[in-house]
Amino acid sequence: MSHQRQSEIKHLRSLGHKLKPVVTVAGKGLSDSVLAEVERALDDHELIKVRLSVGDRVTRHAVTLELGERTGAELIQSIGNIVLLLRRAKKPSPHKSNLIRPL
Repeated sequence: MSHQRQSEIKHLRSLGHKLKPVVTVAGKGLSDSVLAEVERALDDHELIKVRLSVGDRVTRHAVTLELGERTGAELIQSIGNIVLLLRRAKKPSPHKSNLIRPL
């Protein structure tokens, strides 16, 4: 991983530290409604936190991979049951994007 990429991820992690989870994936896993909410949140905010209240570590890891795959989001950080996802918008909203607006 390049030094520039490491710096970018470090910056994204620092931005994500201040965020609250906007979506919770619970017992039913990745239902269509949960995926729709994650899609909406990524479209609006670009950088989001998701709480995974499902099973053990292996199950959470599988859900995290599936979430990234199905939404096209990049996993920035995973700590315990919280994951930080990034999907850059083509036209970010200065009022909603967590990458543009001050937190």
